[in-house]
Amino acid sequence: MALRFVGIDPNTGDANCPSVWIDERDGSFVIQGWEVVDPGERAEIAARSAILEHERIVRIPARMRDILLEACSAQPVDDVR
Repeated sequence: MALRFVGIDPNTGDANCPSVWIDERDGSFVIQGWEVVDPGERAEIAARSAILEHERIVRIPARMRDILLEACSAQPVDDVR
């Protein structure tokens, strides 16, 4: 399998999202999270970067910071294609 699980929200309780994965083919991050649907937040994001039809904005809690850092250091920069 090309996706490697890095971690899940430690407060998830029943193994639901959010979670972080690494695509081992190209080193990219795959993030599962809560979709941001608040119109104000979406407008704030869209003002800086257009939200395309095929894109979703997800939120993951700050308590997952260590999991994200682990994902960032999972593969040396020289190995990322």
